[in-house]
Amino acid sequence: MNAVSFSHTSTTKVFSGILTTMRMRNLVIGLLFLTVLSPILLYTDKLSSSFTPSSSKQEDVNAFTLPTDTRHLNVLPQEESSTVIKEPIGIVYTDHINSSSNTILTEKDLQLPDAREHIYARVLSATDEEGHSQTDNIIKQIIQTTNQEEEESQSDNRSDQESQQKTQVQLEQQSAVNLGDDDDKDALLTETNKQTDQKAMPDARVRQLRDQLIKARVYLSLPATKNNPHFTRELRMRVKEVQRVLVDATKDSDLPKNAYAKLNAMDQLLEKGKQMQDDCAVMVKKLRAMLHSTEEQLRVHKKQTMFLTQLTAKTLPKGLHCLPLRMTTEYYNLNSTEQQFPNQEKLDDPSLHHIALFSDNVLAAAVVVNSTITNSKHPSKLVFHIVSDRLNYAAMRMWFLVNPPGVATIQVQNIEEFTWLNSSYSPVLKQLGSRSMIDYYFRAARASSDSNLKYRNPKYLSILNHLRFYLPEIFPKLNKVLFLDDDIVVQKDLTGLWSLDLKGNVNGAVETCGENFHRFDRYLNFSNPLISKNFDPRACGWAYGMNIFDLKEWKRQNITDVYHTWQKLNHDRQLWKLGTLPPGLITFWKRTHPLDRRWHVLGLGYNPNVSLREIERAAVIHYNGNMKPWLEIGIPKYRSNWAKYVDYDHAYLRECNINP
Repeated sequence: MNAVSFSHTSTTKVFSGILTTMRMRNLVIGLLFLTVLSPILLYTDKLSSSFTPSSSKQEDVNAFTLPTDTRHLNVLPQEESSTVIKEPIGIVYTDHINSSSNTILTEKDLQLPDAREHIYARVLSATDEEGHSQTDNIIKQIIQTTNQEEEESQSDNRSDQESQQKTQVQLEQQSAVNLGDDDDKDALLTETNKQTDQKAMPDARVRQLRDQLIKARVYLSLPATKNNPHFTRELRMRVKEVQRVLVDATKDSDLPKNAYAKLNAMDQLLEKGKQMQDDCAVMVKKLRAMLHSTEEQLRVHKKQTMFLTQLTAKTLPKGLHCLPLRMTTEYYNLNSTEQQFPNQEKLDDPSLHHIALFSDNVLAAAVVVNSTITNSKHPSKLVFHIVSDRLNYAAMRMWFLVNPPGVATIQVQNIEEFTWLNSSYSPVLKQLGSRSMIDYYFRAARASSDSNLKYRNPKYLSILNHLRFYLPEIFPKLNKVLFLDDDIVVQKDLTGLWSLDLKGNVNGAVETCGENFHRFDRYLNFSNPLISKNFDPRACGWAYGMNIFDLKEWKRQNITDVYHTWQKLNHDRQLWKLGTLPPGLITFWKRTHPLDRRWHVLGLGYNPNVSLREIERAAVIHYNGNMKPWLEIGIPKYRSNWAKYVDYDHAYLRECNINP
């Protein structure tokens, strides 16, 4: 019995020891589980709180202090047996923890703002017999609290952002109210400026592509680029692509659709090339050399262009050379009676409207006559006095015999008939025949001055250009004469010019003080004391081409002698260089009556920007300059104003292949 009782007691103790051991093992495992999980949770929560954007949730790191004492966790109760388990060190996170904080946290405590700083230290001291289940509950509370605080933080952040957005919108609205119409005006002005820039620079992209080509060539010549064959090959390929895109493009609308893609591709490649360059000084030196070379090429091209333009202006087209030859042959096949013009009795009638035209160009003279008659209200009162040289005299007569001017009267004279016009009477005629003048105009290599080619045009050797200074001698019985150049077109009735009161002046002309023209200092040499003492450099010039001359006043003021005096003084070309306008400005100084600008519009032979409205309102348009409308270099948009007075179906024009 005692043995059984002892055995039962031993068995009971053994089972009791086993149960106690198992319970202790479970608690130890739970404690270890808590020890592993808590740092992970605490680190995650600390990391999330450090990235919280709300300023109210951020903590100052310097404010955290670590206590010097450590608190032990009484996780396991003391057993009656001799087996004692030491308390583990439970310090995992001890921010703001007092030595007396051993109380159990309630759910209310977990919801406090500062609860998170105290939870983690207090949790580890809260143990009892059911440590494992309590640990799970506490972990859940920590997770819930952390999630709740994160949600609150995110909510606060969203609120702050919404508040900032609302504030910004309110400020913008307030600013818009204050600025009012000014913002609208500025926006409209900006948009208008953009549109204006696009209109003002229709070739902006074309220029950018050309600049890229220049930059690419510079890169290809630099050592850093040459050392990179792959980049060099790619850059050359891009250069060819851009060249194919440009071809004949002069404005952006001429570019193909893929031009923008090519531009961007080249831009990226050039940026890559820019990064490869390590010596900017080399590039600057290269660019300066290219700039110098380009400027030199530009200078050469300009000189060549001027030479070719002057050559073209002086060269008679084949058709216009054919026409006078063809008509001269026809003229000398006529008998003497067929060579006469009708109404010759009107030639000296001062009551009629007399027009003087001095020309060696048959077609140009025909346009002047046709346009004047077409737009005249009283064509029967018109009397044309045409003077030509001996080479074109027969052709000029033949043209107007075949194409009579209707009810108007016409006279064609040969300059050789003016026997009074000789070198003993006219200083200019003597000068034009001198060896020095011939050398000046025809042998530019011998002349040491005046490199400008326009000063060497042989047309200034023709006495036809100087006949305008001898009008009283040519028309001794007339009172008023309208002088017209052969490169003008009449668009309005000119009858009013003969009734103008010139107020005692000799010359009626349109002044040229506008922005496209110059004053006296443009034409005369004011470094010479003869010029500087007698004339004002800022005085308004005026235009030849359409001038009404009062021949009575001319004779009374002895204008021809004034002209002769100044021509003799300019024998060495020190007062002016060329042409008839400079001596005209001198001769008619303070003797010129200004006309309304609508009577005479100039510049159609050199200026492509003459206003179309000015042209439409003008009584006479003048193709002064090298780009005459009968030449291929004439400005196309102005040619129709001249060509409409030419009958291109005329037999003589067809035979000479003269086309519009």
